[in-house]
Amino acid sequence: MANANLNISVIQVRMMKQAEAANYTGLPVKYFKSACPVQPVEVRPGTILWDKRDLDKWIDDMKEGEDLTTQASILGKL
Repeated sequence: MANANLNISVIQVRMMKQAEAANYTGLPVKYFKSACPVQPVEVRPGTILWDKRDLDKWIDDMKEGEDLTTQASILGKL
């Protein structure tokens, strides 16, 4: 019986087009446009991309803000 090897190389993309960035954040493109404060980078004329690290920071900041809101509401009930 023959053996087969499958080599798969996955390259993680750092810079994303708007639809990819919206998908990455889990938001519809229409909502992403108005909700996302992350500024895209124009890497060349007509090519605008969002940095994955900036999107991650935005999401992390939102989570921290939610956490503080939750803590404040819990303390307010005590």
